[in-house]
Amino acid sequence: MGTRIGIVAGQGKFPLLALAEARKKGYTCVVAGIKGEADRTLEEKADEFEWIGASQISKLMNFFKKHQVHEAIMAGKVSERLIYKTEDFDETSLRLLAQVKDRSPSVLIRAIIEFMASQGIEVKDPTFFLSSYFCEEGVLTENKPSTLVLEDIDFGWGIAKLIADLDIGQTVIVKEKAVVAVEGIEGTDEAIKRGGRLAGEGIVVVKVSRSRQDPRIDLPAVGLETLRSLIKAGGMALCFEAQRVPFFQKEKAISLANANKISIVVKKS
Repeated sequence: MGTRIGIVAGQGKFPLLALAEARKKGYTCVVAGIKGEADRTLEEKADEFEWIGASQISKLMNFFKKHQVHEAIMAGKVSERLIYKTEDFDETSLRLLAQVKDRSPSVLIRAIIEFMASQGIEVKDPTFFLSSYFCEEGVLTENKPSTLVLEDIDFGWGIAKLIADLDIGQTVIVKEKAVVAVEGIEGTDEAIKRGGRLAGEGIVVVKVSRSRQDPRIDLPAVGLETLRSLIKAGGMALCFEAQRVPFFQKEKAISLANANKISIVVKKS
């Protein structure tokens, strides 16, 4: 096969979809699966595969160098709780952790990207492999949002943008023009469930990108699991940003939303 691409694989379907698209484009895929995070089926789909601890940066570099990887992408979320398990960090990870000004996700990932570049491995924009998953503005479901839902979306949009730019999270959960939950270290799905527990049925979820989103760093995404979490929480609508937030397993998610009378709205910034 052609050019090699390294994939640092975290949670969800993003790594599997990125791998499939890379294979279509003729890439040889060298996949480092993050232990406890990545889908186990990646092991059989990759051209080369190894399980790597989230804080084993030296092992990651050695694996990519062994397989002559000079370009890589980061695909899928890795639990931010791991930054508190410093007993598992290798020497390189501890050194990087000591150098950063804070432990916010974007700062930590940028430090890793810069270290990888210093080792001859350039982390690339993953959207090259995801163009088909971005959506135009509009309503994707049969169930159209009510005026009240649209008002909640408008209310939540600016707040979601603000917390994203503050590097807190990229999702807010709103009900009747009140923010009932803000995504933090637990991630989008858990934030949705928490919003449902706090506010009951009728919540609206808004997910956005940062104003200056570096797509190499924690690219925000929605998908089938987002819809499942919204259903469990008794939600009414999901809104996400057009051409900035990819929508994975779109057909299945839309079908599930239609069956549960949920609106999916794609909004321009």
